[in-house]
Amino acid sequence: MNTLNSASSVVIGIAGALFLSSYDDNRTGQIIAEDTNRPRVIVTTDGEIDDECSLVRFLLYSNEWDIEGIITSSSQYHWHGHKWAGDDWMEPTLKAYGEVYPNLTKHDSNYPTPEYLREHCFLGNVEREGEMDSVTAGSQQIVKVLLDETDKRPIWIQAWGGTNTIARALKTIEEDYPGKMKTVADKMRFFFIWEQDSTYQAYIRPHWSKYNIKTIISDQFEAIAYRWKMVQPEDMQKYYEGSWMKENILQGHGALCSSYKAHENGDFRSEGDSPAFLHTINVGLRNLENPSWGGWGGRYVKVRENTYLDPVPVEGYQYPEGRWYGENGWGRCSLRSGSTATEKERYIYFKPMWRWGAAMQNDFAARADWCVEPYEKANHAPVVVLAHATDLQARAGDTVELSAEETKDPDGDKLTYRWWQYVEAGTYSGNVKIEGMQGVHASVIVPEDAKPGNTIHVICEVTDDGIPQLTRYQRIVIQIVK
Repeated sequence: MNTLNSASSVVIGIAGALFLSSYDDNRTGQIIAEDTNRPRVIVTTDGEIDDECSLVRFLLYSNEWDIEGIITSSSQYHWHGHKWAGDDWMEPTLKAYGEVYPNLTKHDSNYPTPEYLREHCFLGNVEREGEMDSVTAGSQQIVKVLLDETDKRPIWIQAWGGTNTIARALKTIEEDYPGKMKTVADKMRFFFIWEQDSTYQAYIRPHWSKYNIKTIISDQFEAIAYRWKMVQPEDMQKYYEGSWMKENILQGHGALCSSYKAHENGDFRSEGDSPAFLHTINVGLRNLENPSWGGWGGRYVKVRENTYLDPVPVEGYQYPEGRWYGENGWGRCSLRSGSTATEKERYIYFKPMWRWGAAMQNDFAARADWCVEPYEKANHAPVVVLAHATDLQARAGDTVELSAEETKDPDGDKLTYRWWQYVEAGTYSGNVKIEGMQGVHASVIVPEDAKPGNTIHVICEVTDDGIPQLTRYQRIVIQIVK
């Protein structure tokens, strides 16, 4: 038997935990290295009621990022004069954040001040659907951030509504700073909740796709949007029902959580936009390195150029050449009356999003506690630390020894461990035997039929026994070599 410590082993660590790499997809080589520990983010949002819900959760996680802008934009659903929430729709939520901010900082000093957040809120292009002619305060802020050369970290630009304010900013750069386009493109990462206007196809893609910008366009968000009861498995639905929401979020957790616009009975309403920022929370799944690896914001596959869409579990499925949105997104269409999609297909399609539901909602509940409880009376997530590199190499037939023995919990809680294979994320499609699946140490038996170049993804999942129980992860990628 070959082991990590034996003389005959070829298991080699090739990347450390603090130096994370970004890949073109899970079948090609490394193209750029980036620090994903503290992402930079810009949000554009159309102020729909589910945006208001997403904003509450976003602010509870605002300690996780450097927020460069929160910009009100329009969409095919909302613009000036059409179901408009108001140019200042964020103000009540920001005011509520200000009331709980002093307590949040007891749990993490990285929470931005209410003043900082207000200074970074801007009005973008809102006059009509897809309007990108006007230079606005919101588009100018995006330009300013993208042209700033003092910070080389990537910027995740999110569209919770339409992409028109983003498009206006990029058009300004193309017109006024054409020599900067490649430098700007190298810094950008896109995460769009559908294409909620035509500007990505009409302007951004034709003018900027040559720069190979990593772009995620999500339809999986339906798992936590208005139709969640049609998507979430029955055993997950309890985390979204009124009794759970009232106890853990809506009642007794301060002004910010009480401002959350659940249904009258307390049921979760919709957070269709949240996957755009859930993707950027560093919980140890390393999904920022590659959208096809999967994380709290879903899992996506490369469809064209450097654009990732939802994996559709239908043999021979052809993605549309243009927009990916409500009229043709497979998941949305599968929930319509008359759809021929099967229950099994819907289960597979939405699983990359809903599979994290319990951990994600419990984490939400812990953040709600942070609004009102002192540090010692609230729960905080475990810190998963591996005793080896996160990227390893092995031959077919090898035994790969894994260890999370340095893992710790900030509250001293008892920890439980689960090691499991994320089959869909790897390129070896068979099942892999893992010994010691519930221990601090585990062993992966590399199958004899694994081919050089195949990858096997193993997740170390650690959960504490605090209230609520919190979970964090580390992902080990084993590459098969000759």
